[in-house]
Amino acid sequence: MAVLPDEFLTPDDIARIFKVPKQTVYQWRKKHTGPPGFRIGKHIRYDPAAVRAYTNDRMTQDAA
Repeated sequence: MAVLPDEFLTPDDIARIFKVPKQTVYQWRKKHTGPPGFRIGKHIRYDPAAVRAYTNDRMTQDAA
């Protein structure tokens, strides 16, 4: 996985990091299946620490 910055991430950032279309990121959010995001006004943002935790959790689940 790419090195994550310390600032909040955008849906574009998440799409780039996971190499998926931005529409996939929006579907993850709608279905509550991807990294947890939050709203700031009308904008969706992701905490890099939460994205790391989500990725680690997925890797652990897949290894089991």
